[in-house]
Amino acid sequence: MQQVAGAPGVSGTPDAPKAAPDGRRARWTEHRRARREDLVDAAVAAVREVGPDFSVDDVGRSAGVSKTVIYRYFSDKDELIDAVLERISRAILLPRLLGELAVDRRDDRERLRAVVAAFVALIEDEPALYRFAYAQTGRAGRADLVAATEHAVATALGGLIAERLTQAGRPAEGAMTWAYGVVGMVQLAAHWWSVARTVPAADLVDQLTALADGGLGTLLPPRS
Repeated sequence: MQQVAGAPGVSGTPDAPKAAPDGRRARWTEHRRARREDLVDAAVAAVREVGPDFSVDDVGRSAGVSKTVIYRYFSDKDELIDAVLERISRAILLPRLLGELAVDRRDDRERLRAVVAAFVALIEDEPALYRFAYAQTGRAGRADLVAATEHAVATALGGLIAERLTQAGRPAEGAMTWAYGVVGMVQLAAHWWSVARTVPAADLVDQLTALADGGLGTLLPPRS
């Protein structure tokens, strides 16, 4: 049977050359990602300068672009707010709090104190971002940074508590209950203090540490 010229795999008739990969789509995707990051930088700066009720125009002034340009990269202000919340969590909140929990301190009280101090320092260092994060709590259908941060920190603390209990041969079922109890207590008390300011920040850290350590100290085995 006669072979068809140009058919793939036929001797003497090489396959048609494949099209070279088009890098334009990848370059555009990277450009869009980088541009969004720049605009989120500008939005964070606007929150720090103007406060939680920043406008898209405020972001435009910070970035040196028009509102129209911003809406090329974000469908609406809610999407921009979500990106700012994600940035605060990824770059500011969680590195501070989880970083302190990750430090291997032999003294449980000192570990607790370091995490409490980091949270209080965040309120002191970034008051506008802190107020912004809490202003978004409970938005219907949107990301809840406060709840997500509480979950991440409580999960990490619960793992440490469970590890201590397991090493001592004790049941670890209560680890997450105690972890959420500590995180919730510190978060709510510090949030109240952020407005009331009844004591200096250092005293607040000492008071919250004493309460948290007093509770956990009766539940956790002593370190060997």
